[in-house]
Amino acid sequence: MDIASQKILINKKAVFIAALGLVLAVIGFWDGLSNLVDRWIQREEYSHGFFIPILSLFFLWHRREALLKSFGQPSWVSLVVVLIAGLLLIIGELSAIFILTQIGFVLVLFGLVLALGGWSLSKVAFLPIAFLVFAIPMPYFIDAQLTWGLQLISSQIGTELLRLFGVYVYLEGNLIDLGNYQLQVVEACSGLNYLYPLLSLGFLAAYLFSAPFWQRAIIFLSTIPITVFMNSFRIAVIGVLVDNWGIEMAEGFLHFFEGWVIFMGCAVLLVLEIWLFDRLGKKRPVGDLLVVPEVKPAVVKKPYQGGFATVLVSVAVIALTATAIITIGDRQEEVVERKNLNAFPLQIGEWSAREDHLPSIVEQKLAVDDYLLADYRLSAKESINFYVAYYNSQRKGVSPHSPRVCIPGGGWLITDLQEVMVEHETLGTFPVNRITIEKGDFRQLGYYWFEQRGRRIANEYWMKWYLLIDAIVMNRTDGALVRVMTDFHRDEDLETAENRLKHFVTAAMNQLPEYVPGE
Repeated sequence: MDIASQKILINKKAVFIAALGLVLAVIGFWDGLSNLVDRWIQREEYSHGFFIPILSLFFLWHRREALLKSFGQPSWVSLVVVLIAGLLLIIGELSAIFILTQIGFVLVLFGLVLALGGWSLSKVAFLPIAFLVFAIPMPYFIDAQLTWGLQLISSQIGTELLRLFGVYVYLEGNLIDLGNYQLQVVEACSGLNYLYPLLSLGFLAAYLFSAPFWQRAIIFLSTIPITVFMNSFRIAVIGVLVDNWGIEMAEGFLHFFEGWVIFMGCAVLLVLEIWLFDRLGKKRPVGDLLVVPEVKPAVVKKPYQGGFATVLVSVAVIALTATAIITIGDRQEEVVERKNLNAFPLQIGEWSAREDHLPSIVEQKLAVDDYLLADYRLSAKESINFYVAYYNSQRKGVSPHSPRVCIPGGGWLITDLQEVMVEHETLGTFPVNRITIEKGDFRQLGYYWFEQRGRRIANEYWMKWYLLIDAIVMNRTDGALVRVMTDFHRDEDLETAENRLKHFVTAAMNQLPEYVPGE
């Protein structure tokens, strides 16, 4: 056997081992990858995710000749990359923050490329693999905060555009008051439906547009203001139509106008931006503005010298990580004795309750292991809606749904949200989220927080952090969401409604530890 044929044989062995590593990585990262597909199916703003892997494979295929000529000496840095990916996988599994698992999978792909052909091969494969990041959804708790923030921005800009159109409006939170009609900028109107796919499209356009780097960077980053402006413009147009022809114009037109028409408008603005940049330089025909660039092979500083120890060790680490994840998945968590919430007293001091139940379809979506939903009354005008959602384990991504998402989903408008401190005679002072919501003429004030293994946490980021720590140290991920809401009557002030909440929380928290266990 001559040297050339031996080299090809060794490459084939390395490729086979790398392919085996990819299969093992899919097995180990399966929970995160399946969660990825679920989000693509369930959330409209992430439905473009199905196309990202296809485009990534296309770019790899387009670079196939450059890839074959870019094989260099395998790099042991691959081992570091694979170890970091394995750490992200374990943290993601324990904390149920699947974005860590999904990013870890992308890192595994980089690690395998480094182990297979070194830095020269990774330079050519970098962009197609990095493009996969645009298929990864944001975690729910970050998504919720982005949604709420974009709702506020879209409401404010939409209101200013309406005033430019000569329509007198009053803005309160996300509610645009036209006088005879009110427009509520709900979750679906935040603009996220367009932002995530347009970011992917902007990155793709920047890659296909042959221009200086600063121009391509502007094209990519401009997708954010384009999305916000077009979404605000949509709100303004709907406001003008409602002001002239009535609220029924929003009912049918909203669904038509907020979908592909707005997205296509964003895409047209992006193409127009590219055309304007081109006018400053080469002035090419429109059909030549976006083309897949030819990629040259990378400079191979250290030619491939045979052997496949690097890829073998990297794949061994992937195999060990996958085994560890399967072991973690099979590990039985500590079970803490507790009472079922259906036994929670319906009489707490002066408060008496009537128990209620969630619709079965909501129960299935929330995937709660136990819950309490009851209306406690002190008088005809003083009532509290008390909701506790308990989860035995949050290890597989099943965790309390943020009220920031659920409340707007029920048609309510969040007009104020801030963290405040509540004092309890025996539990001390702890943080809660105070939230004010409106729907039509109805107004409510509420508290919500997370009861997590003896901790009372308002911040969802800290909740996830302690979930990770307790999964490792205590072998527990049980926890609950606690929410108390009261009608906030127009003839009473905020302090009166809040005192009612505090009065009930003091009474209820004396009972809750038996049903939601602490340390």
